[in-house]
Amino acid sequence: MEFWLGLDEDQIELRDWVHGFAESVIRPAATEWDEREEMPWPILQEASKIGLYGFEFLVNTYSDKSGLSLPIVNEELFWGDGGIGMAISGTSLAVAAIYGSGTPEQLLEWVPQCFGDAASPSVGAFCTTEPAAGSDVGAMRTRAVYDQAADEWMLTGQKAYATNGGIANVHVVTASVDSSLGSRGQAAFIVPPGTAGLEGSKKLKKLGLRASHTADVFLDDVRVPGSCLLGGKEALDERLARAREGKRAQSQAAMRTFELSRPAVGAQALGIARAAYEYALDYAKDRVAFGRPIIENQAIAFALADMRTEIDAARLLVWRAAWMGANQQPFTAAEGSMSKLKAGEVGVAVTEKAVQILGGAGYVRDHPVERMYRDAKIYTIFEGTSEIQRLVISRAISGVQIR
Repeated sequence: MEFWLGLDEDQIELRDWVHGFAESVIRPAATEWDEREEMPWPILQEASKIGLYGFEFLVNTYSDKSGLSLPIVNEELFWGDGGIGMAISGTSLAVAAIYGSGTPEQLLEWVPQCFGDAASPSVGAFCTTEPAAGSDVGAMRTRAVYDQAADEWMLTGQKAYATNGGIANVHVVTASVDSSLGSRGQAAFIVPPGTAGLEGSKKLKKLGLRASHTADVFLDDVRVPGSCLLGGKEALDERLARAREGKRAQSQAAMRTFELSRPAVGAQALGIARAAYEYALDYAKDRVAFGRPIIENQAIAFALADMRTEIDAARLLVWRAAWMGANQQPFTAAEGSMSKLKAGEVGVAVTEKAVQILGGAGYVRDHPVERMYRDAKIYTIFEGTSEIQRLVISRAISGVQIR
């Protein structure tokens, strides 16, 4: 299958459908939920009722051989609002972890439970970052110990900044099985609903994406069945054996998840950036200063031209990486990281410029660019900071272990 830049009829219909929901349901509620800093369960339920949130929608989205459906959906949701968009899409990171490391049987068992149903929607959480192990995933302290007699794994540790942490129906937790192997000695585990010993902190107060639930997760001797090890014990034992022998092994659990999700995350930043650009463009056409609309000033017009150019350039990188991932094309130059790096930095730059174009009006909450600016910042931080993305790219293109 060749990569091309056009959308087919189904993709255009999908884009317009999600855009309609974002415009009519998400945007009118964005300010309220940002200020409440609460999980917007009513909107999640509305998305579930129309089929925008759930296992079936996910299957249909992932079945797109071009890989473009998920970025299209994310861009439109986050065009509506970053916080509510994350509340709807945050479960996809847990799903990506199950998809990336689990067996087909585990995928069928646990992914539907991440979503719940329209009457009672649920969310999933992927828990990997720790207070002392963010970008340095090899420093992970959460431990998983196997009890052979009971065929159970016992998880102990603390996770930080987990989207949906503590309120999720299904938690996917990465832990170290053999700490001597660093990141190669890690695995991912399902923590089923209601498992004793897992507790979430209060919802963290954040700069942006305030509607989305973020919390620390504490694991106090959490016991899960052996079947909850994603991929199964036989595959884990084989991988660990290869690592101990110094042989080449697959990337560790957290990195496999991020590799799958980076283009989709980049699309989220694009949605926020596009919303800010469109608002600033309309404002510049209407705002009159010194007897003429400010868009007639070259400084404003050129800024908007740069904003649009950067958004479109970032989208091409996101679409290319999404297509490569869907078609099993190797990321020989870390194209997934390129897409997330570019889109995240464009998100921050464009929203900042939108605030600047509005001047004082952009700094107050009467206009949404202030919220968009706050929402965009996280995209140079989570799922790999911009610095980590550059490290990944530089290693890929040079073959050198740059530090």
